[in-house]
Amino acid sequence: MFFQQSALLVLGIHTTIEQPEQAWGKVMQFHLEGFKTGDPMVLDPSESARTCPQADSLPEQVDVLIVGCGPAGLTLAAQLAAFPDISTRIIEQKDGPLQLGQADGVACRTMEMFEAFGFSERLMKEAYWVNEVTFWKPDGAQPDNIVRSGRVQDTEDGLSEFPHVILNQARVHDFYLEAMRNSPNRLVPDYSRSLLDVEVDRSRADYPVTVRVGRIDAQHQGQEEVVRARYVVGCDGARSVVRKSIGRQLRGDSANQAWGVMDILAVTDFPDIRLKAAIHSASDGNVLIIPREGGYLVRLYVEMDKLSDNERVASKNITVDHLIAAAQRVFHPYTLDVKEVAWWSVYEIGQRICDHYDDVADDARASPGVLDSQPRVFIAGDACHTHSPKAGQGMNFSMQDTFNLGWKLASVLRGQAKPELLHSYSQERQTVAQELIDFDRKWAKMFSDRPTEGGGEGGVDPKEFEHYFVKQGRFTAGTETHYQPSLICGDRRHQHLAEGFTIGKRFHSAPVVRLADARPMQLGHIARADGRWRMYAFAGAGDSAGTHSAVRALCEFLSDSPDSPLKRLTQQGQDIDSVFDLRAIFQPSHRDLSLEALPALLLPRKGRYGLTDYEKVFCANLKNGQDIFDLRSVDRTQGCLVIVRPDQYVAQVLPLEAHQALADFFAGFMLPQH
Repeated sequence: MFFQQSALLVLGIHTTIEQPEQAWGKVMQFHLEGFKTGDPMVLDPSESARTCPQADSLPEQVDVLIVGCGPAGLTLAAQLAAFPDISTRIIEQKDGPLQLGQADGVACRTMEMFEAFGFSERLMKEAYWVNEVTFWKPDGAQPDNIVRSGRVQDTEDGLSEFPHVILNQARVHDFYLEAMRNSPNRLVPDYSRSLLDVEVDRSRADYPVTVRVGRIDAQHQGQEEVVRARYVVGCDGARSVVRKSIGRQLRGDSANQAWGVMDILAVTDFPDIRLKAAIHSASDGNVLIIPREGGYLVRLYVEMDKLSDNERVASKNITVDHLIAAAQRVFHPYTLDVKEVAWWSVYEIGQRICDHYDDVADDARASPGVLDSQPRVFIAGDACHTHSPKAGQGMNFSMQDTFNLGWKLASVLRGQAKPELLHSYSQERQTVAQELIDFDRKWAKMFSDRPTEGGGEGGVDPKEFEHYFVKQGRFTAGTETHYQPSLICGDRRHQHLAEGFTIGKRFHSAPVVRLADARPMQLGHIARADGRWRMYAFAGAGDSAGTHSAVRALCEFLSDSPDSPLKRLTQQGQDIDSVFDLRAIFQPSHRDLSLEALPALLLPRKGRYGLTDYEKVFCANLKNGQDIFDLRSVDRTQGCLVIVRPDQYVAQVLPLEAHQALADFFAGFMLPQH
């Protein structure tokens, strides 16, 4: 269940009004380095941002150069902009920010990611919420007419605390751009830049990638800039110059089917115009309805003509009038009077994917520790996978690509992790993208097939189509991504201790109560897009952090042992939680747990004043029957430690006493800092 939340920020204090059954929302800490007025989302500028603000020209050297200001590029830029010690630039061929988007569906999993960037609430306020989906088929008595055949909930209860929403892609870009401007590095895109070529010199250990960029704005037309980078990431779309520069190809096929899409303002007597609806007509094709934000705008995906082999959609000369007429035929007997078309386009269905997402040669991939085999150029989003838009996965999947890559680049650039970590990007994302391609191929075919009761050759049973939609709900919500065992994803030996936190899947948040201030909240909302690992210590029965407590023993190991990841992998002088953010969750009510009896590591002293962080400890929320231990099947007797990656995926589940296994896990890919 969702609710409206009102928040007042006065002198750095949040006052919230919320329904008691569930609490969620922006979780922020500030004033650590001293009291400051103003917007806490505007972070202090880095030293380089203060002394050398971003110039109009590109620098000669940069840690990461991102090509393309689409959703994948901006996700990466916003993440890297948070690190003052990493220099990042992002170039874009267009002359300014996107004004009107094409991919506007935002999945539940993506909303969880947006919470880590701090703008999920703003997006929900503007967006259309997809709550239910209806299905329409030909009327058995009058096949020329359509009739509603089914109505289902869009996402299952409890799948995520966030909804599936629709919002203009340009607004998503706006939120990212604001986060970049407010970051320590004050990053803004460099527009009107055309990528000319990318070359990698593997004999160079430092800045091995040389990039030539052409300026295409009127004031600098014809000028070239040359940038040397440690890493380059191509987020430059299906015709990616970066992809071509590293010799990768999109491979796949086309369904030979033309579709049109248009955002319209219309008057209609169709009753489900404000619901997501899939319409199969008897002989006039099919339509997918996606209501848009604002209460009036609606997007229609309209099936057009079949294409012959090697025929391109551009040769059909389809106009917006053709789209409107086709939609009107499908809607029969209902009327559709289109008053205005805000945007329209035509496309052909196809599914294509690259076999790898980086520049490592195939014969060098078997030796990941060798310098020559280290990836230096990456591709993401449409540059490495394309599919039909009707499942709403294009923008969402692209952003998850670079959310996966960003923290890995940051860890390597900051000397925290071995360069071999970067191989996991292509391994993880290419595998799950192939699953998306396979799903999309079947989904697109079912949507384009003619409706036939009982199915049959060349047809689809409307009920089968509805059932397939429900069955694949978790996939389309983005919550079924499952990374396989690797350096950063452990085995399932101890999965039984927390069955609801599946290793390799995203950390599934649940309600808790913060001990220090009794605030009900979502545990997953403490995680920011800041590159830190999270360790969630779930206490066993009777464990209140006393003398013989497993949680206390874990804290003492992490604080004192020379094998502790906190001691070995955190630089001297940094806050103790700057790399690993430990949180504890206890079973008793917050009123029955003593704050002053907690281990010191759960009340860490931080910042230049040594202020105490009181927000590390939580208790089960006992108001609604099932608490987090029930909802996520955490072993109440033993408890466990859940290790979560910076991109919010569960990396490992361990017994609280498995101190050496914890140390060994991080030693496998991270570098000592002392």
